[in-house]
Amino acid sequence: MATTDRQATTLALAHALSAAERGLAVIPLSRAKLPALRSPHRDRPDPAPCHGECGRFGHGVYDASTDPARIRELFAAAPWATGYGIACGLPPHHLIGIDLDTKSGTDSSAALRELALRHLFTIPATVVVLTPSGGRHVWLTGPPDVVVPNSAGRLAPGIDIRGAGGYLVGPGSRTDHGVYATAPGTALLAPAPCPPALLRLLLPPPRAPHPAPPSGEHGRGLVQFVLAAHEGQRNTRLFWAACRAYENGIGPALVAPLVEAALNTGLSEQEARATIASAARMTGHRP
Repeated sequence: MATTDRQATTLALAHALSAAERGLAVIPLSRAKLPALRSPHRDRPDPAPCHGECGRFGHGVYDASTDPARIRELFAAAPWATGYGIACGLPPHHLIGIDLDTKSGTDSSAALRELALRHLFTIPATVVVLTPSGGRHVWLTGPPDVVVPNSAGRLAPGIDIRGAGGYLVGPGSRTDHGVYATAPGTALLAPAPCPPALLRLLLPPPRAPHPAPPSGEHGRGLVQFVLAAHEGQRNTRLFWAACRAYENGIGPALVAPLVEAALNTGLSEQEARATIASAARMTGHRP
């Protein structure tokens, strides 16, 4: 590894430990802004979902920690890391990232100002991170009982949202395109609460009620478990629910309700049926 890369790794670890002291859970990132540690399950043809229960590293944001010893272990396992990611949606801050992009050819900052005028909210003084491409990450916090999903361009063109299951590139990270840095005057600020009017815009619209599945309370619970999934959890929750359904002998009866629930979370029918078929095979049943 080049000396500059070793220095970048040392600096990234120092910045990550500093973020952890503020209650922000972190993971090491590569120069490509991706989790530096690959999944230990990547070579399995049909892997069951694992969020770190196996005890190994390589589960993305599920590896994120505020424990200095664990953070050092993560970076020791990824000596090529030159940055760090900050997991969103976790206590105590329940971080929400407003990613104002510049690569889409739109003025995302103007779009956010227009939304603020239209919906009568003001972005409070908070942490702002400047990206190498000229964009900005605005850090806000959400209520502990509200799950803000990740989204890209849904709020407005050029505005991406980092919520539960997502992460923000931390200031001090070095990537292929440059270094992320805290905007002047915001480094010592705490992430500010998200304005209620903006928070309402970030949440998905309420879903229409669905008929109860014909499989009793357990079946209804599994369907509700899938319906509650947000982006980044949809396949995982569907796979888990389908496995439980087949293990309890209600798999065939629950296929249609589970597919319908998955469609309402944003999965395609093809994706939903493929995931349920994988669960059937995993539990020893014929799809």
